[in-house]
Amino acid sequence: MTWQEKINAWRKLQPAQRKAIRLAQAPRQVALSMAFEGEPVDWQWLEELHRRKAARAS
Repeated sequence: MTWQEKINAWRKLQPAQRKAIRLAQAPRQVALSMAFEGEPVDWQWLEELHRRKAARAS
């Protein structure tokens, strides 16, 4: 799949689907960012924290 096809597929998603994908990717992005800054953090710990906060918010 080319990058143009990926963008078109993303644009076809409903706003709620896009939001869910972005939220699901947040712990991984935070872990990668912190590792880049030289302060690695456990990705699984971030995912668990993210799940707990999401459950509390709903």
